[in-house]
Amino acid sequence: MKNYSLETLCRQHTNLTAEDISKLKEVAGNIQLIADLNQSNIFIDCLTSEGTHAIVVAEAAPSTGKSIYKNTVAGKFAYDAFEPGVMFTLKTGRYISTNRALTQEGKTVEQSVVPIKNENNLVIGSLIMEKDISDRVQTQLKMEALSEATEKLSGMLIGMAESRPIISEVIEESLFFLDHEHRILYCNPSATTMVHELCSADCCMGNLITDYLPILKEMIDSDDELLVKEVKVAKKTIQVKKIKLGQGEKSSGTFIILKDLTELREKERELIVKSVAIREIHHRVKNNLQTVASLLRLQMRLEVPEESKKHFVKSLNRILSIASVYEIILANSSEDEVDLYSLIQKIGNMLVYNDEQQQKEISIHYEGSRLLISSSKAVSMALVINELVQNCLKHAFQGRSSGHIEVSFKNDESELEVLVNDDGIGYSENAKHSFGLDIVKMMVEHDLGGQFAIIRTEQGTMTSVKFPIEGQEVQL
Repeated sequence: MKNYSLETLCRQHTNLTAEDISKLKEVAGNIQLIADLNQSNIFIDCLTSEGTHAIVVAEAAPSTGKSIYKNTVAGKFAYDAFEPGVMFTLKTGRYISTNRALTQEGKTVEQSVVPIKNENNLVIGSLIMEKDISDRVQTQLKMEALSEATEKLSGMLIGMAESRPIISEVIEESLFFLDHEHRILYCNPSATTMVHELCSADCCMGNLITDYLPILKEMIDSDDELLVKEVKVAKKTIQVKKIKLGQGEKSSGTFIILKDLTELREKERELIVKSVAIREIHHRVKNNLQTVASLLRLQMRLEVPEESKKHFVKSLNRILSIASVYEIILANSSEDEVDLYSLIQKIGNMLVYNDEQQQKEISIHYEGSRLLISSSKAVSMALVINELVQNCLKHAFQGRSSGHIEVSFKNDESELEVLVNDDGIGYSENAKHSFGLDIVKMMVEHDLGGQFAIIRTEQGTMTSVKFPIEGQEVQL
């Protein structure tokens, strides 16, 4: 934003003096640099003449990252109800760190606010940094843009540190500026705190940084102008960025930026461990189910009368259908999601093309887009599909040598419907529900929270299963 626009807004909407406006223009000259360094949106707000709300008089969006705002907000008013942190700082002169606020465009942001004071130590405005917290995963810093900004920043920090202390307050990373001998010329409050945490010492200007952090010596001595590296210091994982200003003997100093990644790396490690553990559990469940299936087959061969074998086959198919869920999970990269199409296809083929169906020419067709559902719902669906297809094979084609089954599913934003159709003899409404259909009704209503229906059609029988789908279930 141009300085004259800031001056126009201040004169129209505030009671600030010409000297105060000049001070604000001086600060506004640096907010683009701060925005680029922090990949944040930076604003200057001033209290209006009425004193009931504030007005945005200057703004800067990061050129090194994505802006929170689609449109400019300079000239718009900030009200206490939406941005209480800004009004608090303007009225009390106290800073606010990582306060949650609602933007002019309705986005929730993490907001830091520091006061801007004039020569008489009176608050004339507030400097605001806003970061979008809808997605906390930060993108990698664009070091090329940061390198261009640091040359200007070095002179500002060294030559004007006392007159502009507000700048260091809004930088979250630990920032050191070193001379050509690697002595500390400047460090921000975050850097002082980190040195004390890592080596229990007070960071003093003029000392060598390697006196506090010897592990940085190799990076600092390197001729590379730009380096990024992770190091271990006192059981902490620290990201180190080195930016050398100037070239060779003309070096005007070096920036060292430290960021504590300990918590982030620990969470990544925990996720990896959890992922491995979950896959191991899935593997063991699958193996246990297949072991039970093998024992049932053995018992059928040795001990079970011929008239009882059909009941064992039903139980065997149910176990193998559940095992199919875990086979699909282990075959894919996802630890807790199952491709519904692959699951239905695997169970349908297992039932239709087994040895017992060889005397009939039964075909099965599948239709539906690729859809991921949670493993808990997949287990319920595996049992439902198993029972419905088995029901077709047992009842639909009696007295016939051939038949066709079609399994399809479709979904909208909130509901999934699975249909199983056959061209058999048709369902009789007076027929008594089998145990298998009782299982289907119970699973659909209690486990899936949906509805089950069975209908006689002109072509045969259609069964319908409808249930709500959740946010994590996404179409591929």
